Amino acid sequence: MTLSAQELAQLRLALQDAVIKCSERCLYQSSKWAAELLNALPEPEDADEDLDLAQEKSVSPIFTPNLDPEEAALEARELSKYLLAKSFFDCKEFDRCAAVFLPESLLSAVLASHSEVAGESTQMGRGKAMASEARPSNATPLPKMSQKSLFLALYAKFMSGEKRKNEESEMVMGPQDLGTVVNKQLLVTGRYLAAWFDERTTDDEEVLGSQGWLEYLYGMVLAKEKNDAKAMEFFIRSVHRYPMNWGCWLEMTSLISRVEELNRISRHCPQNIVSFMFHLHTSLELYQQSPSLASNLEQLLAIFPTSSFLLTCNALLAYHAKDMMAAEQHFSRLLALHPHRLDSLDDYSNILYVIGLRPKLAFLAHLCSSVDKFRPESCVVIGNYYSLISMHEKAVQYFRRALTLDRSCLSAWTLMGHEYVELKNTHAAIESYRRAVDVNRRDYRAWYGLGQTYEMLEMHTYSLWYYKKAAGLRPWDGKMWLAVGSCLQKMGRERDGIKALKRALLADAYYDVGSSFGSGGDLLGARGATGHMDPEILLQIAVMYDQLDEEEESKAYMELCVAQEDGGAAATAADGSLGGSAMRHNDSPTGSDDGRDRDRGYGGASEGTGVTAVTSKARMWLARFAMRTADYQTANRLATELCQDGVEVEEAKALVREIRSILESVAGGYDAAG
Repeated sequence: MTLSAQELAQLRLALQDAVIKCSERCLYQSSKWAAELLNALPEPEDADEDLDLAQEKSVSPIFTPNLDPEEAALEARELSKYLLAKSFFDCKEFDRCAAVFLPESLLSAVLASHSEVAGESTQMGRGKAMASEARPSNATPLPKMSQKSLFLALYAKFMSGEKRKNEESEMVMGPQDLGTVVNKQLLVTGRYLAAWFDERTTDDEEVLGSQGWLEYLYGMVLAKEKNDAKAMEFFIRSVHRYPMNWGCWLEMTSLISRVEELNRISRHCPQNIVSFMFHLHTSLELYQQSPSLASNLEQLLAIFPTSSFLLTCNALLAYHAKDMMAAEQHFSRLLALHPHRLDSLDDYSNILYVIGLRPKLAFLAHLCSSVDKFRPESCVVIGNYYSLISMHEKAVQYFRRALTLDRSCLSAWTLMGHEYVELKNTHAAIESYRRAVDVNRRDYRAWYGLGQTYEMLEMHTYSLWYYKKAAGLRPWDGKMWLAVGSCLQKMGRERDGIKALKRALLADAYYDVGSSFGSGGDLLGARGATGHMDPEILLQIAVMYDQLDEEEESKAYMELCVAQEDGGAAATAADGSLGGSAMRHNDSPTGSDDGRDRDRGYGGASEGTGVTAVTSKARMWLARFAMRTADYQTANRLATELCQDGVEVEEAKALVREIRSILESVAGGYDAAG
């Protein structure tokens, strides 16, 4: 994606306009996002000449008037009251801010009259047109004010409800904390906005003179009320009218749970650079990683080379691809460029936790604490550090602190669940994971955590259901399918368990060979050529085949397990078995990079595993199988190798003695016969 000088100038003006308009409406996060992006645009080469021209004829975007003459006149008339209201909002006096334009007496009178008219029209079975005809005589007209002032007043009302909701909530995970406290201002805000839209909507569903901001606010209210379909409709309307409001795009992301849904919604959105970023960001939120996504990100980074938002996306892309070292390097560079930026550092701390870089995690915790110790991200980073040094009670304390600051902090809920698992407090762990799922149903880590916790309680039916939810969200993650397969094995469903474990092998192959969704190809064949398969999964499949009395299949997987000591070099010995059995289940290859996996590393490795307890168990099984089939030479070779491995040594020595006695008796029998 290459932009001309004129397109870059237009983009710069659009971002400047977004910073100002979002700031005027107290949408601070959206304003910050646009400002960071604006300053990531390289300065034009003829900047000095532009400066001279600007001094002669240009006007700062701050003073650009509203293009709608009616709105411009209203804004000019309300300027003093607007400045007062905005100063109240900036001081977090939300009720005072709302009362500047919508005092309680006026608000209650307007809403009461409009609800009566709506009730009458419903009882009479009259349509929308008839209700609008009745409004002038029976309903108090909505006060005449600009959309900017109305947005600020209603947004202040909405934020007042959010603030009171947090104040009324009990201590996080306390005995009375049921997570059921709601924003009591949603009804008022929603009814006023519904009346405003009803008044301005024409027969062909067009809203006269709307600028898109009130659609955004109404969408937020509807989303809080769990009316997701209607909320999405208003968000799409909003981005069509004003596409530079990043907060609206983020709200849309929060309502999307599947890639198919993202693709469907993207077709209804305006096509511009912000929608391009939205598609990228939402794909990452859905844990996607593919060459096309990486290519899109590179194109955007060519335009905004120092954008902290895009550099974070780059790091998360590597994280989702299980390339932990690359993700760590990306975050390290981001931290060097923006040392005071705390956004997404909780993800960085997860990466440092997984790869065990304790000194860097300690440094990151100190840095966050010095910048702002009362940011949720800082508390999560510090909690991760305490978890890494096995101070789990202290980690829980910091995750709780993060949630006290922001109850929608997803990573804190999930990580606190992990800590409760470590502390063997299964009830608290389940509650933490459930609250994480309430915040974001896409969080596969929370679903996986619920599966683990119920598995600890030996409630395998529940566990299987949650593991399947996690696997559905991360179908290309071997860890998810390994959990599903193990759970099915414990339930005595070996056949289904084998299928799930073979999917785990295929999922690991997907990450190692750099395949992408829908690329096809022989993933297991490619895996055998480029690296080793997980010997634990191979052993588990072999054991399940053994339980089903299918010894030939079991033998093939045991041989594959042993072959992983050399990096799969000996896999060709069992290639027929793999092609004949494992590939039969290549019906829907699928798999997770759980940021809190404490047992398994990430990333492919082309070298072998060397001798491990798992491969030694497989070698012992093969030795005993050779004994049963009277292949004493093979049995003796395998048993001798086990003696040298240092694993299962005593049992191996006993087996060697047994084989030698059999061989000697056989040799003695031949001599006597001769």
